[in-house]
Parts: sequence; structure tokens; C-alpha cells
Amino acid sequence: MLKVSDLDYHLPASAIATEPAEPRDSARLMVVRRSDPDFIEHRTVRDLPELLRPDDLMLFNRTRVLPARFTGRRHDTAGHVEGLFLHERAPGRWCVLLKGRRMKPGIFVRLMTEPESEHETPRELGVRLKLVEHDGDEEGSWLVEVLDSTGAALTEPASDVLGRVGLPPLPPYILAARKKAGQSESRASDFDRYQTVYAREYGSVAAPTAGLHFTPELLARLDAAQVRRADVVLHVGSGTFKPVKAEHVEEHEMHTEWCSLPHGVRRQIVATHRSAATPRPRVICVGTTTARTVESYAGLEAGVGGDMTDHLWPASLDTKLLITPGYSWRWTDGLLTNFHLPKSTLLAMVGSLLELPGKAEAGVKRLKRLYGIALERNYRFFSYGDAMLILP
Repeated sequence: MLKVSDLDYHLPASAIATEPAEPRDSARLMVVRRSDPDFIEHRTVRDLPELLRPDDLMLFNRTRVLPARFTGRRHDTAGHVEGLFLHERAPGRWCVLLKGRRMKPGIFVRLMTEPESEHETPRELGVRLKLVEHDGDEEGSWLVEVLDSTGAALTEPASDVLGRVGLPPLPPYILAARKKAGQSESRASDFDRYQTVYAREYGSVAAPTAGLHFTPELLARLDAAQVRRADVVLHVGSGTFKPVKAEHVEEHEMHTEWCSLPHGVRRQIVATHRSAATPRPRVICVGTTTARTVESYAGLEAGVGGDMTDHLWPASLDTKLLITPGYSWRWTDGLLTNFHLPKSTLLAMVGSLLELPGKAEAGVKRLKRLYGIALERNYRFFSYGDAMLILP
């Protein structure tokens, strides 16, 4: 088993990206190969059409990020409250995470604007939340009623309400880094930049960040290079920020996320793996969320003997797949991914992809060595940072 402490590494605060690369595809790209521990190149994301082959299949997560973060004031004390929308229990009843002092049932929170400078005054947004009861075991998790400024219930879809009052749900480490640097935590540009250009279906409270590097022009160049593209969906939940508290990563209770992989995409993946072409085209997942979706469905098919028909193929799954060293990757040949947090399940997942036969934990050691090289060369880390392309 892999100790969580083995997933730790030193990361200076200066390496945390608080702004995305501009333009998106100018982000730096470390290129490595699963089969060759000595191979490493330093490129940019816009070089992808040169790094991939005709007929390679790139899979993208087309989930759309909700403006799920919000700020407010308690109606009784005017105390500051920060919140994150999790999901909609019923029309006008949300499950949210709230951060504020001495929260209890019956309290009203007035949602407010978050100023971009110290000279701006927060203003009310016409939406109030009434705390009903604690929701689950997670600290700060509440069931709330959603009301307008008169106290009437707001029963329109959560995505519509959040579209008026919500903020991009930037990861806490970006907000903290901006605050520490004396910068505004919220930027109008985040509404665009913390969203992939191909996002379609609302449902995530965090972005599939490897996809943030793509531009319409880069996608067109991939098409021109005859790289095939297909979409899956995984709605990223708040569990993506949940720290690993177990001693061994395999003991971590993985959060559940909704995902979907159409049967037509399954046929493309299987055909790619069965191709008689030399060299064989590869399945390249854009981001860990895409890979988790692909491997969840691959595991389901393997469990029933393979070749599931359209009739049996599930339109969606609730996945709790935790990928750690020793995992046998089924459908994923390569991965485009960002540089991840210390002691995270994502480090274990990416490390497992870098394993050589018979050397499970060596993949994590190899990944940490690559991270050390990235830090020496001033790569930018985390959601708004640079990327790594892992080829077979």
C-alpha cells in the first residue's frame, strides 16, 4: 500500500499559478513517455498537433462549470459568509457548504456582490438563503431554502439563480494565493477562463482543468492533423477538494461523481485498440476526470465479459473509482494533465500511469522526479498552471 506521505513534495508558493496562460494554448507542456523513463521534452500546448498521430482519439470532458461560489452577510449580525453550491435537493432547496461563525438553523444569509477592489461597496443581489438543517457529516454542509428579497421561495433551476448571483468556484489555493499577494480574489475574467471552450452541460463545481488550455484554433488544428475527438461527461463534485486523511491512499473514501460515456464513444475506443494500423492509434484522455470516466466504463465492461450491446450500455454511472499504483489501465493509453497538489489522489492516479511492469510504486517516484524538474524549470502548478502530456 502507498502511504499518503509518499505523495508529498515541497512546493513553493511562487509556483502556484494565480492567472491562466494567455493565450490558453501558450501554457508550457512537459512531454514524457510511459515506456521510456528517460524521455522528456519541453514544449507548449499549441504543439499538440505535432505530438499526436493521425487517427489518435482524444477524449474530452464537456462538463460546464456552475458559478457555484457565493458570498453573503448574515441578516442578524452582518457577519461575512462564504459558500459553495453542491447540488439541488428539490426546487428551491439546495445543499451548500457554508463558512461563517456560529451558523445554526433559522439564520438568513443575504447574498452580496464580491468587490474587485477595496473601493467597491458590496450590494445585495436579491437572493437569500435560510438555513434549514445540517446536511451530511461534512463540516459546514447545510440544506437551505432559496428565497427572494421579499422572502418568497425561488423555485427556478439552480443554474439560473447561480447565473445571476454566483462566482466562478476557483480552488481555495488560488483564492488564498491571490489574497496573500494582496490581489483581488475575484476577477471578471475568471467567468471565461475557468471554463473550457467546449463546455456544454452544466453540473460541475470545479473545472476539468487540463481542458482549459484548448482554444478553438487549436481544436481546428487537431482536426486538420486528423486527430479524432470525442466527448464524455463527468460532473466534478466538491470531493475533488477533499484532503486525503487516511495513512494509506488506498484507504481513502473516494467521493462519488456522475459520469456518462455514450456507446458510440465506446465503439470508437474499442476500434482504436483493435486497429491493425502500424503504429496503432492511441486513446489520449484530456484530464483526470476524462480518464476516470473512461476507466469506470472500461471496468464495468470488463466485469461482464466485454462487448456490451447498446441495449445494456448504461447512459450514466455514479463512479467512486480510485486509481492507485498497481491499477491495470484498460482503455487509456495517454493523458494530458496539469500538475497536481501534494498528498492528493490525483498524484497517485498519474503516478500509476507512469509505472513500469513489476514496479508499481516506482511510478510515483518517477512522477515526483518529473515534478522536481518542472519546479527547476519554473513550470506553473495547479488549475491555472502548465501541463504534462504522458504518451505511451
